[in-house]
Amino acid sequence: MPCPTCAFDAAAWSASDLRRTLNDVAPWFRQLAEDAPTDVLAALEPMATQLAALPRGVVDAEAVHTAWQLLGEAGRIRHTMGAGAPTDTGEVVQVSTSPGGVPKLPVAKALVTRRGLRGDKQANRVHHGRPWQAVCLWSADVVDALAAEGHPVGYGSTGENLTLRGLDWRTIRPGVRLHVGEALLETTPYAIPCKKNAQWFLDGRFRRMSHDVAPGTSRIYARVLVEGFVAVGDRVVVEPLVLPAPRQAEEQLVLDA
Repeated sequence: MPCPTCAFDAAAWSASDLRRTLNDVAPWFRQLAEDAPTDVLAALEPMATQLAALPRGVVDAEAVHTAWQLLGEAGRIRHTMGAGAPTDTGEVVQVSTSPGGVPKLPVAKALVTRRGLRGDKQANRVHHGRPWQAVCLWSADVVDALAAEGHPVGYGSTGENLTLRGLDWRTIRPGVRLHVGEALLETTPYAIPCKKNAQWFLDGRFRRMSHDVAPGTSRIYARVLVEGFVAVGDRVVVEPLVLPAPRQAEEQLVLDA
């Protein structure tokens, strides 16, 4: 069963998930702490120390559980100290899945589980598919701006699952919570663009959507804190004041499907 405090579920993790995730803890925390004020960095320092002490490249569910909790707590600290994303609202303009690879194609709605959208798969499991990469998010406003520059990019083409409109995308950094449809998501690291996305950019310049190159335009991953259905037109609330109640059982999700 998922941890009642952080939703970590060891049963959802493969040995490869566990081993590779511990190698990604440090960059995840660096992105979460990026541009934080001095007082926030001081508050996060004990967590940085604990994360640095975790083993690397081993199969250790308890270590990953610890990292999962600490990274979630770090995001909450940043938010409660006033350095997180402000409350904002938007909407889902496209839900996208694929049997593997890009582009992902539109569907009317999908069940969002802790392993990702039901019916969605990744062709490359080396760099994709871990539970903290369960959902890939991107901004419709960013996509529209890139298309206006002449890039042949569209919703779902670069592999995002949920395309969202109306949010200040510059504020959607790691550690932000979003209530999307019935699901509650928490953002994790920025998605690193790969050469398979070169076809959507002039002269193949796919790093145009990298956070390191153009902050505020990157896709971002999210982990799933509360499972549920998400449909086109659903409301998106950034840092909701009232959180949705967790679903009680996977069986209920199956019945709802």
